Amino acid sequence: MRHWPLSLMLVVGLPVLAGCQTSPSTLPVAEPAPSAECRWSSDSASVRDRMRRAMAVLEAEGFTVRDTDPVLGLVSAERARTLPGTSGMYDPWERSSLFGGYGGFGSRGGFSGGVVVGLGGGYGGLGRDATRLERVSLVATSEETRVSRDSQVIDWRGEVHETRSASDADFCRRLREAMQAMPVEEASP
Repeated sequence: MRHWPLSLMLVVGLPVLAGCQTSPSTLPVAEPAPSAECRWSSDSASVRDRMRRAMAVLEAEGFTVRDTDPVLGLVSAERARTLPGTSGMYDPWERSSLFGGYGGFGSRGGFSGGVVVGLGGGYGGLGRDATRLERVSLVATSEETRVSRDSQVIDWRGEVHETRSASDADFCRRLREAMQAMPVEEASP
């Protein structure tokens, strides 16, 4: 039996299939775009003083400072908050109908009640609420200060269900005003 037709198809076919993969025409962009309030001209305070103020303000807001780099003027912080009442919202296994979940009599993974045929709803997901993770990065240079914030909703299994840029005008304005109102001595370590 001749194997040359298969070899010919591989030699011709693989380069053709390899050409189907292309790189994206544009790079990813933050959606929505960061607000103009998230970038402001620097005041008379030094880069290190603005970094200290930013760390103090973010910690007062419940953020945990994860990393700083004085050479780059970078402050990175994050906070995680539980979203009460979202236990079944992001969990398809916890959604049940009037007759229960996939077994037909009761809700899968939860509690159910009923009479004889298992009529009733289920209640599941105790302690399985989703978590909102917010990350903030602040870069202070001698000319300006820039802030970016993103937000993710993560379910109890660790699956990300929502991610977006959260660099909105209100957050950046409050951060800027709190940083400018804070005396340098109060922000010192």
